[in-house]
Amino acid sequence: MLKAWFMDNETTDQCLEHHRNPPELIASGELFKKTGVEHFLIDADNYQNDKVLQDLRKKRNYTYEDEIACSEECLPDYANKLKSFYTEHLHTDDEIRLVLDGSGYFDVRDDKDNWIRIAATKGELIIIPAGLYHRFTLDANNYIKAKRYFVGGPVWLAYNRPADDMDCRREYLKHQSQGFAHLNKV
Repeated sequence: MLKAWFMDNETTDQCLEHHRNPPELIASGELFKKTGVEHFLIDADNYQNDKVLQDLRKKRNYTYEDEIACSEECLPDYANKLKSFYTEHLHTDDEIRLVLDGSGYFDVRDDKDNWIRIAATKGELIIIPAGLYHRFTLDANNYIKAKRYFVGGPVWLAYNRPADDMDCRREYLKHQSQGFAHLNKV
């Protein structure tokens, strides 16, 4: 089940939950309306045979996949990598992540430039649309293993904010103003 909330403005430890006081939770449907972020539940122990994932891959042409593990023990140059993941950025392609083990946070900007924190845990597939400002960090568990999916070959280029003049950003804002009607959810 999706757990997402509006973040406070504290700049302390990025691995903490950072709820507003009082907490302001956001449901999956509302998250989609504000950001275009999609959320699916996948059988992480049998993801190769999961019908939802198979349908998504076919419908959206996710032809390339790889796997990443993030922790101090297994990620080379850990501190700098985590810092770069947490720098606000966007991509020219969707960011598709399926959590196989562990957990972490994806933070995304809403239509009013507020941060929304999405807790990603085992079995959750998150799709962050191209052009949406976002960032990632580990949570207090300090470990996540995820599948990454791409259309065609892998694209890992991040464009740090500000990148408002990029075509993908302009296209994202257009889709946002239209309520992301162009997306055909599975």
